[in-house]
This record gives sequence, structure tokens and C-alpha cells, in this order.
Amino acid sequence: MPTDTHLPRILVVDDEPAIRRFLKTALASGEFALSQAENGHTALATAVAVKPDIILLDLGLPDMDGVEVIKRIREWSQVPILVLSVRDRETDKVRALDSGADDYLTKPFGVGELLARIRVLLRRSLQQIPEPVYRIDDLEIDLARRLVLVRGEEVSLTPTEYDVLRLLVVNAGKVLTHRQILKEIWGAAYLEQPHILRVNISNLRHKLEKDASRPRCILTESGVGYRFKSVS
Repeated sequence: MPTDTHLPRILVVDDEPAIRRFLKTALASGEFALSQAENGHTALATAVAVKPDIILLDLGLPDMDGVEVIKRIREWSQVPILVLSVRDRETDKVRALDSGADDYLTKPFGVGELLARIRVLLRRSLQQIPEPVYRIDDLEIDLARRLVLVRGEEVSLTPTEYDVLRLLVVNAGKVLTHRQILKEIWGAAYLEQPHILRVNISNLRHKLEKDASRPRCILTESGVGYRFKSVS
């Protein structure tokens, strides 16, 4: 069995003792080493001291908003941040994700879903450089060769369609907001033109998915953005 120093370290940031106890119990499988913080300032100091592999962050902290914690951490670290919050409005989710959070889970949530999302983020953090060939179901994407195959047959994509697909693939498992994708692919001048993104996503689904109306790879996070299915 690995020692504590070799376990993935999770930093839990929440001001409610009951939630911290719940998360400590939920994560007490022997797979993780846990650190805790009850406010934003303690969270920032602990993040520097212990260098966690993932941060579980509540937004409603007593001394600063969780979004501010995300922004400050992103000034020096790309550690995966999973927001756990009672705030369920789309605007709150988009704001947190645009600020640098990797995923967002609304309270209350099931332990199984929490663990699954933690595993996805940890896998992503261990794969900073994407694999040259990405395979899922009958879709194969060779990033080095800019080659996309469906059931062994090459699929022709426009340069923009490929750029959107590559961005989603290298961030597989992570929710990307509409604004993040628009800024990355088209530039800041297009942040208020989500229709061009919808058109490209629709084109990709028709070219890559078995059933474009029921996509299995390019998933919609309603009102927020898109997420490419992570390799299991």
C-alpha cells in the first residue's frame, strides 16, 4: 500500500464543519491524503505549503469569494479545481469556470459522482501533454498528424472545426465555457457571437457522432459550454 506521501493530495476548502466531515468520510478510502481549510486565506496558504493535486472549493467562504481564490491560485498554479457549491445558477457556474475552475458540482451531490469527477481531473493533471493519438469508441484523433478517423475512415474537417475539436480533446473531461472556446479559437472580438460556435459544434457532431442528436463524445453543459468525454 502506498504511503501517505505518495497518495494524491486533496485540499478541501469549505467553511462548514459538517461539509468538511462529510468530505473526509467520503474520501476516506485510502486513495487520497486530505488537507482542509475553512476560509480563503487559509486555502491560499495551504495550497502553497502542501501543493495539492486537486482542490475541492466552496464559493461561499467567510473572508473572500471562492472565485477570487480561483483567480489567485491561477496566478501561479494550474492545479485542478473542482467547485462544490450550492449556487446553481448558470451565471455562477460560467463565472467560476471562466475564472479558471476545471469543473463545477452543485450541492447536494452523490459520492459516486464526486469520486468520478475527481478521478477525471487527476487523470488530466497527469497528462499535461496530450497523447499523440486519442481514441474513444470508433473515433480516433491523431493530434500530431492532424488526422481524424471514424470507423477507420478519414473525416474531412475545416481548419476551424479541427481547432475546436483539438481544444476540446486536449481538455477532455473538462467543461469549457462558450466564452473560453470563442476567445481561444476566434479571439476576443467574437465573445458575443456564440452562434458561430454552435454551428461548428453541430458540424462536428454530424461528422463524428453516430447520432448527432444524441452525442456521446461532444457533450453539452446546458447554458455553460461543452465538454469532450474523457477516456475511461
